[in-house]
Amino acid sequence: GRPCDSLGNFLPAGHPAEPLTDMQPDDWSPYSSRLEFELADFLFTRSQMLAANINELLNLWNASLLSTGGQPIFRDSGEMYKTIDSTPLGDVQWEKFSTSYTGERPTENVPPWMNDTYDIWFRSPKEVIRNMLSRPDFSDAINYRPFREYESATDSRQWEDFMSGDWAWKQADTISRDPATHGSTFVPIILGSDKTTVSVATGQNDYYPLYLSIGNIRNKVRCAHRNGVILIAFLAIPHMDKEHASTDAFRRFRRQLFHSSLAYILHDLMPGMTEPIVMQFGDGHYRCVIFGLGPYIADYEEQVLLACIVRGWCVK
Repeated sequence: GRPCDSLGNFLPAGHPAEPLTDMQPDDWSPYSSRLEFELADFLFTRSQMLAANINELLNLWNASLLSTGGQPIFRDSGEMYKTIDSTPLGDVQWEKFSTSYTGERPTENVPPWMNDTYDIWFRSPKEVIRNMLSRPDFSDAINYRPFREYESATDSRQWEDFMSGDWAWKQADTISRDPATHGSTFVPIILGSDKTTVSVATGQNDYYPLYLSIGNIRNKVRCAHRNGVILIAFLAIPHMDKEHASTDAFRRFRRQLFHSSLAYILHDLMPGMTEPIVMQFGDGHYRCVIFGLGPYIADYEEQVLLACIVRGWCVK
């Protein structure tokens, strides 16, 4: 993909990249100093000290500063909490939506799953991808365009990274032929879910996690770096008993819950599948990107659910 400015206008070759941040190295705002930040981090995050103990510690510390004319770091726990609350968050915030069964119900002995409300927690996949692309530590581990790699001695085709595959090549070729998207960077989206359930204290639902990665990240980095694969959602699993688990109505609802949840979670990616979106990369350059849904990594049971086929059939 060709570098552009923040408005999507392509830049001439060799144009310098934009700085990733305007903040100075000694800018610890909203904290007054690095010491203030590290104290808040130690008390709140690492020690998880009670507010009463924080107040006692700060009173002793501030009393010792008075004799030397020093200024208090925090007056009390309330001031520290207020400063923490005003700290800009680099991560993408969690959101929630709820859904429930709206179809026909039997006149008596209504199955419990028909009355339950299902909460799905998720994060914006577009913003997660924006954060991944903008990481400076990924700048040397990103493939900006598809490629084909050959072994020099035998001239045989080699595959290692996602962008060396034929599908990414064909998608980028399609993008390049469209005048509206020509010059854009193709960003393949890789999804995967783990059927290992996570119980929630409400007792209403079990969840299993949904993960996202992008094909531009090289495989060695994705396997070694914890930020190469990101948790973006907890999918709800409806409770059922043996009596109702095999009914057509329950199976249909389970498929609809799964697919409608995925559709809602991924809906903010849809505009970027046909119209370029400008994002800043870890090398400092802005690029127009086009999203594309790639592989979904799942075990066979989830493949059956994804493909809406009968168990025992081949998902291909």
